[in-house]
Amino acid sequence: MSTIVPFQALRPAPQFAGQVASKPYDVLNSHEAREEAADNPYSFLHITKSEIDMPLNVDTHSQEVYDKAKENLQSFIEKGILIQEDKPCYYIYQLVMEGRSQTGLVCGSSVSDYEKGIIKKHELTRPDKEKDRIDHMKTIHAQTGNVFLAYRSVTAIDDLIEGCKRESAPLYDFKAEDGVQHTVWVVNDQGTIDAITGLFATEVPFTYIADGHHRAASAAKVRKALGSEASESSNYFLTTLFPSDQLHILDYNRLVHDLNGASVEEFITNLSKDFFVGKVDRAFSPEQLHEFGMYLGGGWYKLVAKDGTYSTDPIGVLDVSILQKNILDKLLAIKDPRTDKRIDFVGGIRGLGELEKRVDSGEMKAAFSLYPVSIQQLFDIADSGEIMPPKSTWFEPKLRDGLLTHLI
Repeated sequence: MSTIVPFQALRPAPQFAGQVASKPYDVLNSHEAREEAADNPYSFLHITKSEIDMPLNVDTHSQEVYDKAKENLQSFIEKGILIQEDKPCYYIYQLVMEGRSQTGLVCGSSVSDYEKGIIKKHELTRPDKEKDRIDHMKTIHAQTGNVFLAYRSVTAIDDLIEGCKRESAPLYDFKAEDGVQHTVWVVNDQGTIDAITGLFATEVPFTYIADGHHRAASAAKVRKALGSEASESSNYFLTTLFPSDQLHILDYNRLVHDLNGASVEEFITNLSKDFFVGKVDRAFSPEQLHEFGMYLGGGWYKLVAKDGTYSTDPIGVLDVSILQKNILDKLLAIKDPRTDKRIDFVGGIRGLGELEKRVDSGEMKAAFSLYPVSIQQLFDIADSGEIMPPKSTWFEPKLRDGLLTHLI
């Protein structure tokens, strides 16, 4: 069963919340982060992407960048921009995007649960990305990145959390520049805290990493590295737990740099062996499993996988697996999409126009749009102990960094 605890969050003073809250560190590159925070000295990007306050040629993974993050964090605390809660609390975090709402519980989740598989994974991690967060965490003694966990919905938990929302005023309530409404309530009543802890301990046997595999892995490795110096707070890592029936997964699309020496005509001919291929007169977003859109040569095509191109096991049936096996690997010789520089990934939040733009510019040769993975597929794969292909799921809306930080 799931072990969660309240924690003493480091959080913005209410008047600064909207300015402090920033997009997650891993959805922006350094250039985008510089632009995002250019006119905002309160942005949490000064802590999560501290290279923005240093010369352009700085190595973003150097110790001086992590030291700058520590310096900026201390400055935010000294100036009263960030304050620490005076007792361990839970927090309720609601996001509303385009009229659709989802509400999660912000808490500390057990590192031991992660190591034992009670917190289930569905992706491999990259050592370089892990090391970045490990070095950041060890230097600033804080977990700034929230791990997004899902669990199978429990009515009693839904009712308790909705009751907390009705009975107290929000701690923060603001609309970000992208139109997403962020509302946070603090749960500091001990009886309610105990009730929440107890429900997760008895009603939620497993939680599932939806977004944040590198943050979770890094937190576990930091605790191990600290050894006997580890504090009690380092036994837990910052998470927000969402019930599965409120979650929305978007498509995660692919771009390729070339056709592996084939002409457009040859490539389409080869595709036709495994897919039904038809030209369409509009940008094509798949409407069901095993359909794909392809943008190539200035036009869109609809692809439908033929029988025999995929298996029915939890991994083989995924559209990302069908694409990888029958197109990326077989036709384009892209064997490992985690490391091959000839492929790139675009979250569905950017729209099909982003695919067209990058192909039309000449930067990329072709783009593929996919049908989103379902939350049930994610659960099935994690439960089977299998690993999804990289970049299979894109969740929206995103939690903001900086609203709630866990000190270790």
